Amino acid sequence: MTQHTVLLYSDDPEVRDRMRMAIGGRPAADLSVKFVDASTYAEVVKLVDDTEVDLLVLDGEATPGGGLGIARQLKDEITDPPPVVLAIARAADRWLASYARVEGTIMYPLDPVITGKTVSDLLRSLPVQG
Repeated sequence: MTQHTVLLYSDDPEVRDRMRMAIGGRPAADLSVKFVDASTYAEVVKLVDDTEVDLLVLDGEATPGGGLGIARQLKDEITDPPPVVLAIARAADRWLASYARVEGTIMYPLDPVITGKTVSDLLRSLPVQG
């Protein structure tokens, strides 16, 4: 079984808890996940710089730093950034997610089946580390 590190970002700890619950420690039979949390943009950047983060799950509704802006900035500033899943409240925001170059979107309220599948599919698509 492969273990991956998933960074959860939201300014609201309850949202991060809901993300963690929707993904679960085993989003698929062949994958396990450990989580790191960030509540600010600065914490996201520090964790991405200092930790082997495999996937980011960002809250598109967070304030003052929304997940859309953070995703776009990371994609612009980091060479080979980890893939991003953006949690959004409105389906119409998918075009913004596309602009921010995120690899996946999930909708609030988070559905554990869809969230787990989205995260699992992206984790499986990562290059195998030797």
